[in-house]
Amino acid sequence: MSDTIDADTLRAKYRAERDKRLRAEGNAQYREPSGSLATFLDDPNAVDDGRAPVHDHVDVVIIGGGFSGLLAGVRLREAGLDRIRIIETGRDVGGTWYWNRYPGVQCDIESYIYLPLLEQVGSMPSEKYAHGDEIFAHTRAIASKWDLYRDALFGTHVESMEWNDDHWVVRTDRGDVMTSKYVVSAIGPLSRLKLPGIPGIETFEGHAFHTSRWDYAYTGGDSTGGLTGLTDKRVGIIGTGATSIQCIPHLGRWAQHLHVFQRTPSSVDVRGNAPTDPEWAASLPPGWQQERIDNFGTLVSGGYAEVDLVSDGWTDIIRRLTSLGMAEMIAAGMGPEEIAAQMELIDFEKMNEIRARVDEFVDDPATAEALKPWYRQFCKRPCFNDDYLPTFNRPNVTLVDTGGRGVERITERGVVVDGTEYEVDCLIFGTGFEVGTDYVRRAGFDLVGEGGVMLSEKWGHEVATFQGLISHGFPNCFFMGGVQSGVSPNFTELYNEQSIHLGYVVGEVERRGAAVVSTTAEAEADWVATIRASDMSRADFQTECTPGYYNNEGRPGEGPGWFGGNFGGGAPAFFTLLREWRATGSMDGLELR
Repeated sequence: MSDTIDADTLRAKYRAERDKRLRAEGNAQYREPSGSLATFLDDPNAVDDGRAPVHDHVDVVIIGGGFSGLLAGVRLREAGLDRIRIIETGRDVGGTWYWNRYPGVQCDIESYIYLPLLEQVGSMPSEKYAHGDEIFAHTRAIASKWDLYRDALFGTHVESMEWNDDHWVVRTDRGDVMTSKYVVSAIGPLSRLKLPGIPGIETFEGHAFHTSRWDYAYTGGDSTGGLTGLTDKRVGIIGTGATSIQCIPHLGRWAQHLHVFQRTPSSVDVRGNAPTDPEWAASLPPGWQQERIDNFGTLVSGGYAEVDLVSDGWTDIIRRLTSLGMAEMIAAGMGPEEIAAQMELIDFEKMNEIRARVDEFVDDPATAEALKPWYRQFCKRPCFNDDYLPTFNRPNVTLVDTGGRGVERITERGVVVDGTEYEVDCLIFGTGFEVGTDYVRRAGFDLVGEGGVMLSEKWGHEVATFQGLISHGFPNCFFMGGVQSGVSPNFTELYNEQSIHLGYVVGEVERRGAAVVSTTAEAEADWVATIRASDMSRADFQTECTPGYYNNEGRPGEGPGWFGGNFGGGAPAFFTLLREWRATGSMDGLELR
């Protein structure tokens, strides 16, 4: 451990930077894209299919065609279901990889563990961190292999779902009315785009779009770059999170001038991408992907593994924070508070390295200082990129740091910060997606369960499920995507494990000849208590963090929270719990009729 760390000074600095950014309105500081802003939701890739409304019965309706919806479809197909209908607002499967086609779009988890079912599909990523078009293609390959296109409805939004004795009635905005034995909500945790609640946002007269609706008709080029339409344009981008980190290097390369409006800098570490070695790929034995996924999951959850198969920025960060020296500290008789203090010092050391990296790559001292993140590593999702920081050395790129306060207002011509107006021709919002708002709001539809109870009413105060899978009063309805489960940085690991669990439950319902499966109120209450205790253990850390979607914009514990809470033992422990539950064959906590 470094002897040069002044912990008291760093704590004070972190606290001061957090306080600058705290806002009383929390999530309410963001705007819903409605009214005059509804055009931000328009799909630039949409092609009208001209289909007629559908009125039929299917075995299952899956809301969402991203990885969680696709994996649910795969496991339900394997469980013997025939009529599997994915309903997706986009015009194809892919979820986030359908919508996010901005230049530089790339996964920040290694491709070999992020892209599910590689061995089953028979494919291998071309590089360690695949780009968006390749990931999108993989989602389509999954849909094709498991015949999930057959009954899918694209360009379609579910408006209501209502339980009727032994089936669900589903209605959409395309006039569809269908019945289904089962429904699966796989909307994804980051699916509803948000805009900043900046005064004057409606008044801007230039061109504007959200990064999840990138307008290549205006910028030119494609997801690999070549934004020739911007060579005579002054461009502004609001937001410096994971998306902006990837597209800003391309904007800086092509725009006449780029203004980057920053409230909070991201932590940006080494990316180190590389093409896949064909000899290495050919040498992999069967089962290699699951072994690699398990290895990563163990390390990032604080467990021990003899080797680090992935060996990237994620495992380096978390190995330092949770595994390095842990056994020695416990053996030395250190208590939880002493261990937490040591972990804090490890975090300080890592973040000092991140800030030193800014000085290494950014020439202007004032710009470098503004780009340094002053918070603990996992207060925000860490970023990895080798081109972002050097972009600020370009003479046509200006960082407009708002000192944590955010943009003052938007005018017809540009953006105002500290009384200075920066005129731009094009304004891009890299402001992400809603997190921590009500589940029903993010889904865009409500569910009416037994006795006419609405999910918005039941979950209005607190999300309540059994195993994150099913909620009392909403039979034959399953939730994918992290609700009250074990969340990993590698989201597709969670989706895969959830889908296996879903397939098992539905398979047992079918095998036993039941029409309905639900959870008991007692089982649900026990699970909620487990989740609540887990959340309480993180409260102190989250309160000290700078505001962001990880801590409900600086208000942890308020509202439904992100996912309605997480399983405190970590993702591998959660997956083990599910496997052990399945192994008993008892279906304990569920009722079949």
